[in-house]
Amino acid sequence: MARVVVVGGGFGGLASAVRLAKLGHDVTLVERSATLGGALSEVSQDGFAWDAGPTYTMLPAVIRDLFRKSGRPVERELELVPLDLVREHRFEDDTSVRLPGGSRSAQVAAFDAMSPGLGQRWVDHVASYAEDWDVLRRGYLENPWDPTDLPRDVAARLGSRETLHKRLKRTFKDERLRMVAGHPFVAEGHDLRNVPAWAGMTAYVEQRFGTWTVVGGMARIGAALEQRLATRRVAVLTSTEATDLVVREGRVVAVATAAGDLDADVVICAVDPRRLPALAAYVERSMPAIPPVVTHVGLEGPGPDLPHELVLHGEATLVVRTGGRAPDGCSAITVHGRGKLSEDILRALARHRVDVRAQVVTRVDRSPRDLVERWGGSPMGVLWQGRATTRQRLGPRTPVTGVYAAGAHATPGAGLPYVGLSAALVAAEIGPA
Repeated sequence: MARVVVVGGGFGGLASAVRLAKLGHDVTLVERSATLGGALSEVSQDGFAWDAGPTYTMLPAVIRDLFRKSGRPVERELELVPLDLVREHRFEDDTSVRLPGGSRSAQVAAFDAMSPGLGQRWVDHVASYAEDWDVLRRGYLENPWDPTDLPRDVAARLGSRETLHKRLKRTFKDERLRMVAGHPFVAEGHDLRNVPAWAGMTAYVEQRFGTWTVVGGMARIGAALEQRLATRRVAVLTSTEATDLVVREGRVVAVATAAGDLDADVVICAVDPRRLPALAAYVERSMPAIPPVVTHVGLEGPGPDLPHELVLHGEATLVVRTGGRAPDGCSAITVHGRGKLSEDILRALARHRVDVRAQVVTRVDRSPRDLVERWGGSPMGVLWQGRATTRQRLGPRTPVTGVYAAGAHATPGAGLPYVGLSAALVAAEIGPA
């Protein structure tokens, strides 16, 4: 039985801790803030509550596997349900497309409604990623990989110079389709000219598996995992910041905190490695992806009639997410903003004919800096800076013996599926006690 210290109480840290505890290890989790969950938590004010981060997920199998491998199946604790739409996109020319998930034929119909012939072009593009998904799922996402000994098909993809910007420009004459395909990466703060083309397989995953949410809010996943920590007898130290790793002769022996050292045989870094000087030198060439501007809004009366996620394209890209909890007779929405946002975000929203300003009861504004300081790093993970970014990340292994990496900074993308898979890779590397 190894003494394991997990640094970070976001989704990556929670998932790593419960998996390793189930495997029989003695696990301690250290979190700098007073609460657990990170971006997988709630923001509340004046009787309203909103998901702090994600409001849905792809690949529900990742959540199901996590709960099954750490204890009871997810269905005994949470209601995980599919969404009819991935999202709706509205463009500056007043056209729009409601993008369904889990169905090729439905996507053909949705794009053809915008302009005949676009549906086939879209699904042909999505189908081009089927082999990428199969190869990278097996050789990169679901199994620990050694960058010095990659299978030929995996190496060919990870080493490709093709960018997503080039592929989309070559594939689509219609700029609107390029916007739809590139949106998941723009929303995470990336420049498509620096994103590898293979990362566009997100569109394939959305089409094949759809998107899913949890009844009552995604923060319930974090709360359920926190309960599981107690069940698995994980020692949890909140309001305790890990300041560095204690390394002797190339091997980790402890985690340094203001309250003293925590002896460890194994350490999981589930935070931005820059926060730990012993790891910072190994990631100095990489940069974090910056979160968007976020405004949580409580409204008097019913909210606008919108799908769970609406993307408004323009000089500034606005994303409106409905849902959240509200007092009787009220409603809640969250608005994200990126790009040239030179005015109040609700005024910018009104320019898109979604005007809720007269209904506002309360609002919580968070700048990118606020979010990074609140969570101790960016939940968007590492900024894509070309194909080399894949090897500049740490995870699941690191150059320090006994130290592993999980979380958004150890994956090829943000979001619960990638982060959950990173925790599974760490558990596979360490193995049972």
